[in-house]
Order: sequence, then structure tokens, then C-alpha cells
Amino acid sequence: MSMDMTTRMFKEEGWIRKRCPKCGKYFWTLDPDRETCGDPPCDEYQFIGKPGILKKYTLDEMREKFLSFFEKHGHGRVKRYPVLPRWRDDVLLVGASIMDFQPWVISGEADPPANPLTISQPSIRFTDIDNVGITGRHFTIFEMMAHHAFNYPGKPIYWMDETVELAFEFFTKELKMKPEDITFKENPWAGGGNAGPAFEVLYRGLEVATLVFMQYKKAPENADPSQVVEIKGDYYVPMETKVVDTGYGLERLVWMSHGTPTAYDAVLGYVIEPLKRMAGVEKIDERILMENSRLAGMFDIEDMGDLRYLREQVAKRVGISVEELEKAVRPYELIYAIADHTKALTFMLADGVIPSNVKAGYLARLLIRKSIRHLRELGLEIPLAEIVAMHIKELSPTFPEFKEMEDVILDIINVEEKRYHETLRRGSDLVKREIAKLKKKGINELPLEKLILFYESHGLTPEIVAEVAQKEGIKVEIPDNFYTLVAKQAEKTEKKTAAEYVVDFELVKDLPETRTLYYEDPFMKEFDAEVVKVIDDWVVLNQTAFYPEGGGQPYDTGTLEVNGEEVKVTNVQKVGKVILHRVEKPELFKPGVKVHGKLDWDRRIQHMRHHTGTHVLMGALVRVLGKHVWQAGSQLHKDWARLDISHYKRITEEELREIERLANRVVMENRKVTWEWLPRTEAEMKYGFRLYQGGVVPGRVIRVLKIEDWDVQACGGTHLPNTGLIGPIKILRTERIQDGVERIIFAAGEAAIDWMQETEKLLKKTAEIFRVPPEKVPETAERFFNEWKEARKEVEKLRKELAKLLVYELENKVEKVGEVEFIGAVVEGTMDDLREAANRLRKEKRVVVLISREGHFVVAVGDGLDLKAGELAKIITSVAGGGGGGRKELAQGRIKNPLKAEEAIEEVKKRLG
Repeated sequence: MSMDMTTRMFKEEGWIRKRCPKCGKYFWTLDPDRETCGDPPCDEYQFIGKPGILKKYTLDEMREKFLSFFEKHGHGRVKRYPVLPRWRDDVLLVGASIMDFQPWVISGEADPPANPLTISQPSIRFTDIDNVGITGRHFTIFEMMAHHAFNYPGKPIYWMDETVELAFEFFTKELKMKPEDITFKENPWAGGGNAGPAFEVLYRGLEVATLVFMQYKKAPENADPSQVVEIKGDYYVPMETKVVDTGYGLERLVWMSHGTPTAYDAVLGYVIEPLKRMAGVEKIDERILMENSRLAGMFDIEDMGDLRYLREQVAKRVGISVEELEKAVRPYELIYAIADHTKALTFMLADGVIPSNVKAGYLARLLIRKSIRHLRELGLEIPLAEIVAMHIKELSPTFPEFKEMEDVILDIINVEEKRYHETLRRGSDLVKREIAKLKKKGINELPLEKLILFYESHGLTPEIVAEVAQKEGIKVEIPDNFYTLVAKQAEKTEKKTAAEYVVDFELVKDLPETRTLYYEDPFMKEFDAEVVKVIDDWVVLNQTAFYPEGGGQPYDTGTLEVNGEEVKVTNVQKVGKVILHRVEKPELFKPGVKVHGKLDWDRRIQHMRHHTGTHVLMGALVRVLGKHVWQAGSQLHKDWARLDISHYKRITEEELREIERLANRVVMENRKVTWEWLPRTEAEMKYGFRLYQGGVVPGRVIRVLKIEDWDVQACGGTHLPNTGLIGPIKILRTERIQDGVERIIFAAGEAAIDWMQETEKLLKKTAEIFRVPPEKVPETAERFFNEWKEARKEVEKLRKELAKLLVYELENKVEKVGEVEFIGAVVEGTMDDLREAANRLRKEKRVVVLISREGHFVVAVGDGLDLKAGELAKIITSVAGGGGGGRKELAQGRIKNPLKAEEAIEEVKKRLG
């Protein structure tokens, strides 16, 4: 893609455009003698040991310096967004500041919170997880400081000239960087379906910012060829909205101001230093770490070969052997990785990620287990929660939400750590079994897919598998990018399945929007309307009080009266802005005909009770269990409703009681339930992202439902005007439906009363059977249960005695048939008794046939006979009916006609003769 990137500043202030002889890319510089672009590997870091910014900054100071500079230049300051992007369902975690504004702001469906704006957005990326700790510069969590301008059609804000000038002014005037050491490298950018020209801003060998001018989107198949441009091998067309998308590395700039051997030392010292002390890590020559960072800055470590090459080069530079180098730097690498991973975890858990086996929860678990593993390698016995607590203490002044959530965050970590140790105990047996199978096949190396499977299905890290395998004499090759492979696997989000087919959108797209009477008056039971269109057996009306299925609320049913005849409505759906009613006799409906609708009110009012009840319950759950609780799904029925929530452990009986008591208190306080339509951004800024409990809601304007001082959600359902109308709320049961998700089944209103009455009936009936008053049922039941257990033991004892007697009695009934000893008898007892007796009686050259009075039979054949028990069983069933079968020595079955038992025994005896 070639485009003119000559800005006002470059033209007016004597910048020179040059081509880098090493990478072939163009760059802009003020230094006429500079040859290379300033980007590794074309240039090495020149700030390690001699900071490129003269004042030392902390993270907080640098962030404030940046935000206030852009505020002074007319940008609105915007608070960080959560790292778990509740406003979209196509990515797992926020990996860049622009993600905060996709898709709604960029598409123009929502206004930006300010325009232009400035933000410092914590971003999490797993693509470099295997490089963290090793290269000195890679993080899983970093803050992307940014300024964004959204240039909507006809409403320009600013573009390339101003962006470059702002960056240069910030770096040279605010941070006092040397102007002649700054280069602007031209390097087009593409990602997330968008693209545009871009500058990488480089200073003393480090990329400190990227300035992207997002002006293209992926080209559709039917794009006008004259509009299409090719960028990095993909085809794009111009966007209506042009976005200034910048990213400044907060940690990198702080590192530049410290000049420490690694970026970790500059920003994570509060965790690194205590860990070094605890692990008793020996101080090493700083030169080793410095050279390591300098050389690692020259390339990305993709695999073992890269790492080996890096080690060899560093060892050569500092004059020690590779083994000595490895021994010296390994503890540092582990500590750096632990410090980074636990910081990422602090943000993830504070923002509501619950460790699990799916999506973002899976990535949180990966960080926890990798960190525990690193601690183990360092020989440190400290709980992981202790390290997370260090982050909370250090970061809370800037992020007060960490302190608020501290108890929950640390509890989640402790629960996970305990789970992990249990997994290890179970896992080593599993690995041993798998290895035994491989050895049988003569394989002496564990395949990679098995390693990934052990991790994904059983949580066993490759190092643990390797530990067990080596003891068993099996080789394990762990790829250097193992966790990157695993994270990539998790980031493939599943495709959405299409909703049940109603009618083609093309058939309704030109119809007027259906007026929604159910919002205007949720208590409207009957209404008049006019038919707009009939499509197959679906009828479109100009207005309706029938609620179409959506947001966990089922559709309404009822009738439509047309020309004096009542026709059943069996389904109601929404396609685009049009509501369709499925009717039993579509031929009666014609466009322009007047109809009278009646709702099945019992069904609707129960849906409303359960829907408003769900919101009340949600408020109670968050207050009792913690702010990490988030709705993971819900479904309403007439008789009961379910609410799925994210929670990291089972809910206790005491917690359930407290949740139920709180929910019913809010019902009895008869709090107001109100709703309003708000522009998306205004709603988010007013209420935060808890709005999206029920999932992402599309549209420029969203319907916000509010229970007075209790719960706020974006919700399209029908609700009661106050909580008193819900009636009692009764939690029926809870179950764990998947890792990290609890299901709560509850009933409200009449459904709750029905359930209470049913339960009371059962209790009374039980009390009558026991002949005691209801309050005595538990202790009486316990007494009966204990007596029954004792009686069972006694029966078992007697049965064993009987079996002995039976064997003794049958031993005396041996008949000789030729060379064979034969015992055949009809006896008392269960199938177990028969089997036990037959096994005791079985011996060489003996055949035993036992048939019980109920018709069970067992055949046993001793060694040394050319007979099969299964074949003798066939003789029995051919005489007395039924079926059975078994091995050579033992067969069993059941006959249809017990009266023919003696006859069947005689038939077997004949066969032996």
C-alpha cells in the first residue's frame, strides 16, 4: 500500500524521509547522519544502563503525565474499561484500547464517551505468554495509553498532521526526549477487520508508540474494484468513519526512564524484590540481564532453537558458559513471569473472570497454574494468594476496585490452588496409565496432542506430565510456545448457531416497525389491531401486546379474533423491527382486516413475575456472594425459572437462605420498577457495564430496567411496575452445570405457593406414615434409617450363613454321570446366592446347575471338561424358555417357566451321559 505520509510537521520542520538499508522500510528523522530506522533488529536498545528519559517515573506518574497532557489539548479523559469486554461477545479479553469502542462507537451506533478522548487501558494478550520473563520486554498485561479521535462523515476532529505533532510534543516537551533520536517508521497496520497507514514511533531502539490511521474495513465480495486497496495481503475498502487509533506503551516509557536491565524491574519491583528474598536468589551481574534484554530485543523467541541461540549469544558477550548463564538467569525469569501473571490475574478476577475450563475463565486458570508451577520450580512454598495480595496493596490507590474485591479475589485463588493440588494427585495416576499404554505399543515418547489433552481435559501442565513420564522412562518434548498454542485454542470462540427459522428478513425489511403495546402498558390483556401482511402461517399486525420470544423470556400465546372467529396464536417472534404471530388458520387473515387480540394472561403474568423476580434475585446474589457474580443465562417458564450465574464454588445452605431472605425483603418493600430508553454510551457512563447482565444488547438506544436502589440492567422483557406484585420468591434447588457456573432454580408468585403447598403435603403424608407430628419427621426418619441399616447388616450375615449351609447340603447331592460329577438342584435364594454357591461348588470335572424358585439359574463347569457353561445354559432355556449366557466356566440367566426347572436339570444331565 503506498500512500503519502508527509505530514505538516515533517514538511515544515526539516524532517528527512529515508529508507532503512536493513529492513527496506521508510522512516522520518531529524538526524541527517542516521542510516537505520531505529527499530530492532535494525538497531539495538541504547537506553539500558543509560535512561533515555532523564527523570525517573513511576507507572502512576507517567500515566498522569500522559492523560493530563492530552486533557490540556482538548481530549476528554475516560476511565479504564474492564478487561472482560461485557459490551461485545466476539473477543475474550480487551487486548487494546480501541477494543473499548468496537463495534458500537466505530460503527456510529453509539457516541464516544468524549471526542477526542484519552484513556489508559489495561490490556491482556496471551500471544506472547511464552516470552514473558525471558525477553525483558514482553508482558501478558500492559497498559495501552491512547488518544482517539472519531472522524464521522461531515464531523472531522483531527487526522495525521495533529496526531504526529501531539506525539512529538508529548515526547520532547513533556518527557524531554532528544528530538534527533526519535524516528517515525512507516508501517501499515491491519487487525480486527480494519486497516490503515501507521507510524511506529521509535526512540533509542524501543518502540514507544504506534499511531494508526484506521480508514479501511475488509472488502465485501461485491465491492467496487476502484475502491479496493491491498494491505498486508488482504483486501479493504474505505470506511465512512475514520479513526485515529494510537497506542503508547506505559510500561515501556517507564522502563525508558529507569534504564533497568528489564522492563519488569522498572514496573514490578514491589513483587520481584520480595520474591527474590524469599527464594534466596543470588544476585547476578547486572550485565548478564542487560545483554540478555538487548539481544532478546532483536528478535522474537518462537521456539527452543531461538532460545538456545539467545543463550549462546549472551554467554559469548559476557564470557561465561551457556550452562552457567542458564543457572544464573532461570530464577530471574521465573520471578518475572510470576510477577506479570499474578498482576494480569488481579485485573481479570477483579473484573469478574471466574476460573473455569472455557473462554476467559480458561485463560485465568492457565495463569494460576503456570504461576504455581513456577513457584514450585523456585522451591517456594508460599500460597499464590500472598503474591496477588501484594498487587492489590500496591495498585489499590489507583484501582480502588481491587481493595473492594480483595476477599473474593484471594478466596478464588485459594480455591483454585486447592483444586490444582487435587488435580495433581489424581493426574499422576492418569499419566502412568497412559504411559503404560504407550509402552505396550513400543512408543517411548509422549506425543504433543497428548500433552495438550492432559492440560485441557485434566489441568495437568506439561512439566508435571514430564516429571511423571521421566520417572517411568518416557521422553517428553515440551514446545517452548506450549501455552501460546493452548491460549490460541481457547481464543477460538465458538460460532453462533442460527436461531430457529421464522421468515426471511428480506420479506419483512420494508414493512413498518410493529408498535409494541406490551411496553406502553405491560398489563394490557386485550387490544385491537390491523393485519399488515400474512407470510405462510405468520401474521404481521400494525401493533401488538403479544411479547415475542427474547432475552430469556418466552413468547406469549393467546387468540386473535378475526371476523367473529377466535384463532389460536401459538408462537410470536421478532424479525428485524417486525413482530410475527404464528396462527392456526392463516387463511382467515388478509391485509387491512381488523383483529382483536387476547393474551393467555396466566402465562404472561407468571413470566413477568419470574422475569422481575430474576432481577431481584440477581441483586441479592451480588450482595451475598460478591461483585464477581454475573448472569450467565436465564430461562423463564410458567411454573419455575432458572438463573445461571458465574461463581467459583458451590453456594452453601446458609448463603441460599440469606439470598432468599434478602430477595423477599425487596419484594415486601414494594420497590419501584422503572424503565427508560437511553443512548448506549449515556447508559454505560451512568450505570457501568453491569447493564449487560443478560448479554450484549444491540442498537443505538437501549432499554434500561431499574429496580429502585437494587439492580440495573439493559433488558427488553416485560416487567411488573413494582416488586410487591412478584409475590413470594422460593429457591427450589441449585446445581453446578459447568465449571464456574451455578444454576439456581426458583419459583415466584403462584408457582412458589404451589411449590410450598406441594412440599407441605409431602411432609404431612410422611408424618402420617411415621405416625408422628411433622416436626418429629427428621429424627424419626433418622431412627428408622439407622434401624434399617442394622437390619440389613443382619440380613447380610444370615444370607452368608445360608449360603454356607446350601453349599454343605449340595455337596451331599453329587451324582456321577460317566466321568463327570454332577450337582443339579432347585434351591431358595437370590441370583447372588446362586452365584456364590456355584463358585464354591465348582471344581475339576464337575458340573453344577442351580435354579431358584423365582427362575434365576447358574451353570458352573469345572476344569478338565470339554464343555462350555454357555451351551449348557442354552439347553436349560430350550426346555424352560427365557434367556442367558456366559463364559466357558460360568453362565447365568432366567427361565420363563419355573415349573419346568426339574425337567431342564434332567435334560442337562442327559447331555452329560
